[in-house]
Amino acid sequence: MSSPVPNANAAAATFEVAPTKMDERTARQKEIDDWLPITSSRNAKWWYSAFHNVTAMVGAGVLSLPYAMSELGWGPGVTILIMSWVITLYTLWQMVEMHETVPGKRFDRYHELGQHAFGEKLGLYIVVPQQLICEVGVDIVYMVTGGKSLKKIHDLLTEDKHTRKMGLSYFIMIFASVHFVLAHLPNFNSISGISLAAAVMSLSYSMIAWIASVHHWVTSHDVVTYHSEKPGKVFRFLSALGDVAFAYAGHNIVLEIQATIPSTPEKPSKGPMWKGVVVAYVIVGLCYFPVAIIGYWVFGDNVDDNILVSLKKPVWLIVIANMFVVIHVIGSYQLFAMPVFDMIETVMVTKLGFRPTRTLRFVTRNLYVAATMFLAICFPYFGLLLGFFGGFAFAPTTYFVKQFPLSLKF
Repeated sequence: MSSPVPNANAAAATFEVAPTKMDERTARQKEIDDWLPITSSRNAKWWYSAFHNVTAMVGAGVLSLPYAMSELGWGPGVTILIMSWVITLYTLWQMVEMHETVPGKRFDRYHELGQHAFGEKLGLYIVVPQQLICEVGVDIVYMVTGGKSLKKIHDLLTEDKHTRKMGLSYFIMIFASVHFVLAHLPNFNSISGISLAAAVMSLSYSMIAWIASVHHWVTSHDVVTYHSEKPGKVFRFLSALGDVAFAYAGHNIVLEIQATIPSTPEKPSKGPMWKGVVVAYVIVGLCYFPVAIIGYWVFGDNVDDNILVSLKKPVWLIVIANMFVVIHVIGSYQLFAMPVFDMIETVMVTKLGFRPTRTLRFVTRNLYVAATMFLAICFPYFGLLLGFFGGFAFAPTTYFVKQFPLSLKF
């Protein structure tokens, strides 16, 4: 009979090797997590949640709300605005609660929550395409918005001068040049100052939009019509719903924002996150309802898809408002780009075997900014983009994807 010692020694040797491999894998994963933009910094405060959510939500969409009202009419328009505010606040609360609903685990990314609910592969197939459409779509729209606002400033300041007019494409490229620099900030917390400035700007230009609308009503005495019969009424109504859905977007990066807040069993991250969300939603209401209702009341069916385009006087105030829009969409672009950077860099490092280096980050992020700039130049249709992205992707991810079956899963 052979001695059992060699087998025991082999087992011991196997046991010794396995922990070494496990430790190496853990160290590798830790290195990646410390490098990726979502998980590299977890020292955010509750007010980071407040202005990140304001920046994510109050953006180009608020400027289209008077136009959406013109397609919906007074009754349906006001009802849908209020219902959207209530429903999206509730679904956002669900997201905050789900972030740490599994003990010992944080769902730092939207697709991780989707994978837990739908399965490893199906969750990716359901959530990631919609999330990418939302985030990349927003960045394309913000490229167009930033370019249009810069062009509006240029045209207003050179209106009485014999200055050659520049096409929108040039202004989109000027706007994009800022992002070729800012895109290299490493993580969410590193853009907190930009996000705070963007949140302040959103509140500022929203106030300017409705105050300037009142000034226009006082000085112009235009004849205004409301919700007159137009061709394609059904299509316009559905497009307006897309505009509203776009305006209430921002849920796509809620988990990523919450991932930056520290968490312990005694003090989970949902406490400070929810506090910031409530403050953010109060600010959202102060921005959205006056702009939508007063803008439609003043301009009626003649309102443009961007309320600032309808406003022409006083010139200095409109110039300032458009400059505020530029500053805001700079911050918003970076906020929505960060989860995309995280996805790209995760795939490059974990699936394709690249080292987590500055060179990799430099190349991938510059390519992303260049791609969104190119698409914005090719498709500079502001209003149509809002309706498309809002109806196709923002409505599911903001209003009801998390309702069923995510709520059943938990």
